[in-house]
Amino acid sequence: MTNTAYHIPVMPNQSLSLLLSDLNGIYVDGTLGAGGHTMAMLEKLGSEAMVYGIDQDDEALAAARENMGDSSRFTAIKGNFGYLETILPTEIIGKVDGILLDLGVSSHQIDEGSRGFSFQQDGPLDMRMGNLRALNASDVVNTYTFERLRDVLFQYGEERQSSAIARCIIENRPLSTTGQLKACVEQVVKGKFTVKSLARVFQAIRIEVNQELEVLKKVLMQSVKVLKTGGRIVVISYHSLEDRIVKHFFRAGNFTGKIEKDFYGNDIRPLDPISNKVVTAEPEEIKVNPRARSARLRAAEKREVA
Repeated sequence: MTNTAYHIPVMPNQSLSLLLSDLNGIYVDGTLGAGGHTMAMLEKLGSEAMVYGIDQDDEALAAARENMGDSSRFTAIKGNFGYLETILPTEIIGKVDGILLDLGVSSHQIDEGSRGFSFQQDGPLDMRMGNLRALNASDVVNTYTFERLRDVLFQYGEERQSSAIARCIIENRPLSTTGQLKACVEQVVKGKFTVKSLARVFQAIRIEVNQELEVLKKVLMQSVKVLKTGGRIVVISYHSLEDRIVKHFFRAGNFTGKIEKDFYGNDIRPLDPISNKVVTAEPEEIKVNPRARSARLRAAEKREVA
């Protein structure tokens, strides 16, 4: 029986049409969750294909293994995709046909109050995507200096009221629940803007706890070595900070977005964007799966090294 505790995969048709170049190839789902994208892959792939699914969440891995059954074409790996090159089998490095990354937080993680991801439920300040990290949201909220906390809220949440919210948090320490954090935000931001500020603050702290942007940079750089020439990487992101990092790396092979050239004037970049235009979900999908509304998909192909 399929475990439906986790979210429906976002843009499965668009992502797989761009990802799957060899139906008997080797693929990596770096954000396995309960395996929605991986199951969609296995339905399309041939009998000789192999999919490696990576996740750092024990509950997600258990759900994925249940959903995949005893498929010989699937291997689950516990780990953080930021260490892609280390946790994948050595023999497939440089031979992978495609890597898929869906950077969203699963609905299961958000809905589980004890995980502390959501301001809509009261729970402990945790926000860790897996048990491999020591830092949690309580550490950020209760130990960071005013300046550091303010900067996290501004840089990762793009929250204009970051200074006032950080000050309120410090004045009300110690905070132990998401409800107490929510109350601090509500003291500062009133009316129709409250929900957006809550979303930004919780996003910012979650990104800090899981070091999401640094991990994203790591996996993008390592993907170049893991992929074979002509191999593809597809990334689904949900906010502008992630999308900007992906866009720049796909275009230039760095995080500034500026293409460098060698002595002969040739571009120094490992990937070619498959399309310079970002792919978004169709209205029909958004009606069924509202979380697809903010999804942004980009794809690139590994260039042949001269």
